[in-house]
Amino acid sequence: MMTTCVSSARAAGRASSRPLPRPSAVSLSIAALLGMPALAFAQAAAPTLTETVVTATRTPTRVDELVSDTVVIERAQIERQAGRTLPELLARVAGVQMTANGGAGKASSVFIRGTEARHTILLIDGVRYGSGTLGTPAWENIPIEMIDRIEVIKGPASALYGSDGVGGVVQIFTRRAKPGEDSFSPRVSTTIGSEGYKQLGAGFLGATGDVSYSLDVARTIDKGFSATNRKAPFGNFNPDRDPFMQSALNASIGWQLNSDWKIDSGLLYAEGVNHFDDGLEFDSRGIVRTQTAYIGARGKLTQNWSTQLRYAQSRDYSRSIIAATLPGLFETTQDQYLWQNDIATPIGTVVAGLERRVQEVNSDTAYTVTKRDIDSAFVGLNGSAGAHSWQVDARHDRNSQFGDSNTWFAGYGYRITPNWRAHVSHGTSFVAPSFNQLYFPNFGNPELQPEEGRNTDVGITWSQDGQSVKLVRYDNRIRGFITNTTRAENVPRARIEGWTLGYDGQFGPWGLHANLDSLDPRNEVSGKQLPRRAKNTVSLGIDYAVGPWKFGGSALHVGRRFDDTANTRRLGNYTTVDLYVEYQVAKDWSVQGRITNLNDVTYETAYGYNQRGRAAYLTVRWQPK
Repeated sequence: MMTTCVSSARAAGRASSRPLPRPSAVSLSIAALLGMPALAFAQAAAPTLTETVVTATRTPTRVDELVSDTVVIERAQIERQAGRTLPELLARVAGVQMTANGGAGKASSVFIRGTEARHTILLIDGVRYGSGTLGTPAWENIPIEMIDRIEVIKGPASALYGSDGVGGVVQIFTRRAKPGEDSFSPRVSTTIGSEGYKQLGAGFLGATGDVSYSLDVARTIDKGFSATNRKAPFGNFNPDRDPFMQSALNASIGWQLNSDWKIDSGLLYAEGVNHFDDGLEFDSRGIVRTQTAYIGARGKLTQNWSTQLRYAQSRDYSRSIIAATLPGLFETTQDQYLWQNDIATPIGTVVAGLERRVQEVNSDTAYTVTKRDIDSAFVGLNGSAGAHSWQVDARHDRNSQFGDSNTWFAGYGYRITPNWRAHVSHGTSFVAPSFNQLYFPNFGNPELQPEEGRNTDVGITWSQDGQSVKLVRYDNRIRGFITNTTRAENVPRARIEGWTLGYDGQFGPWGLHANLDSLDPRNEVSGKQLPRRAKNTVSLGIDYAVGPWKFGGSALHVGRRFDDTANTRRLGNYTTVDLYVEYQVAKDWSVQGRITNLNDVTYETAYGYNQRGRAAYLTVRWQPK
């Protein structure tokens, strides 16, 4: 929850970077979806039916065989988002909303299907990343220049990945090379934009015999704007600019030992210096670091049995350089061990394995407990035959603080005709309280118990000749919901129910897409709407390609919300429009121009915190074909 007290605790959790629809719009949106496809939205298009994803089942699976709601964002779509942050990019996906305490580098949250920020798991190349104090990832410090692809799984995921998977999973895949014929592919890009925005990125990937490798570096400078306005909580308003500077590196290397076995490793490191408002005429700033690393081996034990062993570590770090009132150091280290087996059987792929995660907090805030470990065992089956597809998962987690938790998931898909496919699923989930919720001074409650969720999905998809329409209905009930007012407390029930309607179409050079998401997120005890979640969101857009030219436009509408649990502070609705044009100057060179928030709307995603107005960006890319 996002009350004043929670904003304070959230700021404490990451001091250096976290200071802490109207009916007519809905009617218009439905008309747009059903009768005006020329206004559709392209950046977060649904994946094609032949696409393969990993996150939804933990093993490569065709999208048209999945029983869960899945969206893929490819590199070409990411490149159209110059100047955007990762949360802003994800907010273009149906069913995903975001908030930010200002511009780039400021504390941000991502909500999938109206669930809490702590209800989404973030994986980076399979490595779990997040803050143990806040219980959420540092979305604002993930460099999108390093991202090759994003998979978004909407719905319960604890049976696959453990605690926090109430709303879904976001998995980022960074740029990687694959073993094969000798190759070398370099690239360079640079972007300049409004408010002193500058970004320079360079990298390469390649393969030499059995060895594959990649390296990317990027530097971003955003002089920004004032993160706060006069409504900011705790008197934090300061009208100065609040810049953000970030340096990032991503590297990988893999060795194909033989036709069956491979060893690989990877590293992502990003360090930012963030300025934030901490009182009138006081320019606070701090360092935030994101780091994930892994090393592992995978291969075949028999023709039908593949296995992998992996060790990974993630670090989430923030430290105040200058601050008026906020504490200084917060660091979370997570060591992760995995043994996973994929076994092909006549009824599908069996996925089974063991995991261990050790989570440790280092801070100058006095936490009563600073370490916990989670040991897990999981097993699942997914497969298809003819018109039928299925998935069943079960998982047992033993948390050193909270004991045992069992979760499960079951889903079934059926292709009614060549053009119509239906699916239904039900799954359970749980969330262990964060260290802030348990032990933060004058806020934490050591008596908190984990939240437990139950979610049901029903969906139907029509597809034909490059077009598809998808309707999904979901109902998520959460028991022991943790609400944050003056003190973290479990309340008996929260419920989030809603539906998503999406359209995708490709007509020669035209790409047309639209999404409408309608939900009712509420605390069932108080009857109040959960804060910072709009009941209705709409995304629309269009792409057109002719010769060396590409043109596109998109719009995002977010309905009215409340900023607090009591529903007394309103956040108004807003609609933003973006445009882009791209020209292939030569075989290896392209230029892209982009305008965001073309209509220069003034809006807030968090009460008292500003968002960027109209901005323009120019990007030049060189990448040999």
